[in-house]
Amino acid sequence: MLYEFLRHNADDLIARCVVKVAQRPQRRASDIQLRNGVPMFLEQLTRTLEAEQTGGPSAGTAISGASGGDGATLSEMGVSAAAHGSALLALGYTVDQVVHDYGDLCQAITDLAVERDAPFSVEEFRTLNRCLDNAIADAVTEFSFQRDVSLAARQSADLNERLGFLMHELRNSLSVAGMAVTALETGLLPINGATGAILKRSHAAMGKLITRSLDEVRLTGAQDARKTFSLELFVAEAHAAAQLDANTRGKELILHIVDPRLAIEGNRDFLLAALANLLHNALKFTRSGTSVSLRASAAGERILIDVSDHCGGLPAGDAEQMFSPFTQRGDDKTGLGLGLSIARQSIVADEGLLSVVNMPGIGCTFTISMPRRILQ
Repeated sequence: MLYEFLRHNADDLIARCVVKVAQRPQRRASDIQLRNGVPMFLEQLTRTLEAEQTGGPSAGTAISGASGGDGATLSEMGVSAAAHGSALLALGYTVDQVVHDYGDLCQAITDLAVERDAPFSVEEFRTLNRCLDNAIADAVTEFSFQRDVSLAARQSADLNERLGFLMHELRNSLSVAGMAVTALETGLLPINGATGAILKRSHAAMGKLITRSLDEVRLTGAQDARKTFSLELFVAEAHAAAQLDANTRGKELILHIVDPRLAIEGNRDFLLAALANLLHNALKFTRSGTSVSLRASAAGERILIDVSDHCGGLPAGDAEQMFSPFTQRGDDKTGLGLGLSIARQSIVADEGLLSVVNMPGIGCTFTISMPRRILQ
């Protein structure tokens, strides 16, 4: 009887399957898998064959399911096969590896039966094929379902993050534009002056953000905007926009002299937005009566742009965590927690680095490091 053959040779069959699994590339089966995947199926297959031998063809369906499967309920074998498929997904395997696990057992049974010259009936082999068919179908179905759920969740998270980035940058530009309008109104300043220029640049920045988003929707991608530009003028523009924020908050913003010969290369709009985020954060968290400083200088083959505040420092272990999306600093939760994440992504995209030095009891210094360029 096939069920007796399987029961007497279970250890040998499992050992053969383990060898086959080990020979497949990137199939690092865990002890739990080897113990509860194919071995469990083998035990259920053996009980199915025994039940049908003693109770007739329908006696084993509760264990292994009917031919063609049952869309309404899972058999005992189907439940364990579904769990096996789900486990393989969690370990990063592919659907073909799910199928191979059961194919290995079928091959092992066939090889051993030939070696031992074990005669089995057509009905027994038909039951074996039915069990394999049902187990593979249930394992692959669950694997595919869990994979689709996981993929949908990742896509939703990616979309939320991208939308969050867009809204964050639009809000920053709109905020600067609003402060410029207030300054123009309260100070009776001319629209064609320096504050008016800030208002104009803010509107232009919002327009570029919208255009870039539309490009992404159309799958055309934004055009490469990398260029070499003056570090002095770049820092001055960031300072002028941040000064409005400083005035609104009653904070002091100090700009140190920048060598006019220095330059950096990259997407100027994205880098300017990154620096604006750092200045906004510094002004937001620096203590009342203190200042924020903006300094840019050369250090060997790099340009270093430092934004230093007097926030009192960060709790231990919080420095790198701040660069994660949707992570907020301090008790002020008015933002989305995206500013530093956006800043780092923009800087890294242009071969730069963004780091922070924590000075407990004093404050923080955020540093943008870019390859050094010289104006021609």
